[in-house]
Amino acid sequence: MEAFPKPPFPDQPQPMPGSTRAMYPKPDHGETSYKGSGRLEGKKAIITGGDSGIGRAVALAFAREGADVLISYLDEEEDAAETRRLIEEAGRKAVLVPGNIGEAAHCRRIVEQAVEAFGQIDVLVNNAAHQATFDTPEEISDEEWEKTFQVNIHAMFYLTKAALPHMGEGAAIINTTSVNADTPSPQLLAYATTKGAIQNYTGGLAQMLAERGIRVNCVAPGPIWTPLIPSTMPAEKVKQFGSQVPMKRPGQPKELAPIYVMLASDESSYVSGATVAVTGGKPIL
Repeated sequence: MEAFPKPPFPDQPQPMPGSTRAMYPKPDHGETSYKGSGRLEGKKAIITGGDSGIGRAVALAFAREGADVLISYLDEEEDAAETRRLIEEAGRKAVLVPGNIGEAAHCRRIVEQAVEAFGQIDVLVNNAAHQATFDTPEEISDEEWEKTFQVNIHAMFYLTKAALPHMGEGAAIINTTSVNADTPSPQLLAYATTKGAIQNYTGGLAQMLAERGIRVNCVAPGPIWTPLIPSTMPAEKVKQFGSQVPMKRPGQPKELAPIYVMLASDESSYVSGATVAVTGGKPIL
């Protein structure tokens, strides 16, 4: 069985939102291991936060499964360019759209560019997220609280609303929530609150869209080794990141990708309103 990196990890502070290149060990997105089998052949997908971390792993897997992919990201041009390379290396079309998804107008632009490039939208992956660590509520500014909600939950609504006219029967929406929706970390108060909201949003939206034949599900990752970690967490937490779950290690982005492929594929035609936990053994009941 493959040996995955385990803590302790070296000190590696980064500014937000973080860079893949500056991480040690490097996250594994499935570059050398993911093998496609045509499960998403001909589908057109939007992935937010697709430049790095879980988003890059999902973009890589979708492309190798036969999908064309638009990735939205904030401003991490180097990471985005690498994701583009991986998509195009798989023989699929890649569209890159930088900008702040916390703005409704930008969310509409993302959808417009996807429709212009692809003609339709079959899969919407609402994956991008913002988080920051605080020890007390008083430390969280009004602006920080509002930004977390704008990026993590408001954008999901803006993107969904804009994409729905271009999504037909059999389309899928996949939202990234978190183990924090079930067991919130007090130091991630704003982030954890939005992740609970995402799970509730997913359940309600799945019921609203069932008659249209559009499925809505969410994935709840546990600790995953992405640039968000060294750029938003204290050094002592980064050093022991992942040690709190039964497997005693963080997950690699590539360990999430097959779940997103499954939920995006026509094989999951009766799966909607579900939360799929990928937590290294920590139960979500």
